[in-house]
Amino acid sequence: MKASESPSANADLVLFTAKDQFTTRPFRASEFDGELGSSALYHAEDRLEIHIGLGQQESLSGHSYRLAAAHAARKATAAGSTEIALDISETEEFVSEIAEGLLMGFYRFDQFRSDTPEQSLKKVTLVGPKKTLKSTRAQIARGIAIGSSISYCRELGNLPGNEIYPEKLALEARQIAESDVVKCKIWNLAGLKREHFGGIVAVGAGSANEPRLIRLDYNSGSRGVPTVAVVGKAITFDSGGLCIKPGEHMDEMKFDKMGGCAVLGVLRAVLSLKTRANVIGILAAAENMTGSSAYRPGDILRSYDGKTIEVANTDAEGRIVLADALGYVREKVKPDLVIDLATLTGACVVALGEERAGLFSKDETISQLLCSVGDQIGEKVWPLPVGDEFDEMITSKVADVRNLGSTRWGGASTAASFLLKWTDGLKHVHLDIAGPAMSSKERFYRSEGASGFGVNLVVRFIEKWAESFQNL
Repeated sequence: MKASESPSANADLVLFTAKDQFTTRPFRASEFDGELGSSALYHAEDRLEIHIGLGQQESLSGHSYRLAAAHAARKATAAGSTEIALDISETEEFVSEIAEGLLMGFYRFDQFRSDTPEQSLKKVTLVGPKKTLKSTRAQIARGIAIGSSISYCRELGNLPGNEIYPEKLALEARQIAESDVVKCKIWNLAGLKREHFGGIVAVGAGSANEPRLIRLDYNSGSRGVPTVAVVGKAITFDSGGLCIKPGEHMDEMKFDKMGGCAVLGVLRAVLSLKTRANVIGILAAAENMTGSSAYRPGDILRSYDGKTIEVANTDAEGRIVLADALGYVREKVKPDLVIDLATLTGACVVALGEERAGLFSKDETISQLLCSVGDQIGEKVWPLPVGDEFDEMITSKVADVRNLGSTRWGGASTAASFLLKWTDGLKHVHLDIAGPAMSSKERFYRSEGASGFGVNLVVRFIEKWAESFQNL
């Protein structure tokens, strides 16, 4: 992707059009009306024109352009374009979102297909006056940083369990830490046992692939900035353990690592953006399998900080590995804020559907800011409750806490209440991303599979929260 004052003679043109924006066009209204998600191709004398709808003029936003750019990338690829040009002279304020959308729309998970044709599109040019290009250069770079980090998260998420497992996630983290401003620490099985990460060890015990705890530290180099810990559930495959899942859709359990993949995407993005906050990424990585050493219902586990957990169900494993990670963050990191992302409960999907993440926090200001950021960028979250009534449901008679509610009701909130027991004294946000972490159908920039949800949301939230933090 590059910027230029004029397109080359070989470039096909992408034209954004709001609904009812103009009266003369090469199409009938029944063919193309500018509605968001609509598109049409026009074969001009010397090149192809790809017309993309933006939706209603009065409701245009950065996200409108993000979606439209992603749609443009898909249409150009399908049309066999080798080069496209997009005029940004009238969309200067949205150029970051356009760059994001183009990269996200180009993404395909096809590395394992032998019949996939070579990508025809080789070059994208953003066209505008020299003054516009100069003023938007940083925004173009920003969009590329975020869009490529989301695509990276999606690629990791789509990889199956035989290709990506805890050790491989650790190698991905080490690659991010090749920069001087990011440090990496990894606990292997021996280290986990030595430092008493009893939850991660137990969940990973039934697999031939040993668990890992992964820590990445991004240091902004700035004084007076907050430290934010971002914690991800990274179950690289979840069979359910001895409480095994039904066979139908079990292949989708490769997506149980999406919280951890999002954390890697966040670290990759803040590094590229030189974000003015210190960001620490923690991945609790394990494979939940049924081998001869698998943990059992009825087991009592001791987590990193000494709390004990009664295992009521081995398929409620995500909260167990997160308990270790969050306990470690509270005792050793002591950040100004901790955010965890996890495909934690099917109950959250039942409550909110597949487009919104559940948001759990006792801090109203942080909750409102996250909701606002999510609405702006199309990664929506919705506040759900935690409280005493949910604590009662995870009370154990034989341990400090039970890993499953005593009834089927309020499952997302009982899981969140479980996690809060390991973040006492910290500002904490739990995001249950079980719904939006993967998509069962293609729509705009979301191809079927991993969506990359959470990368953009957390990066933009950290930026805005860090600004308010510094103004206190």
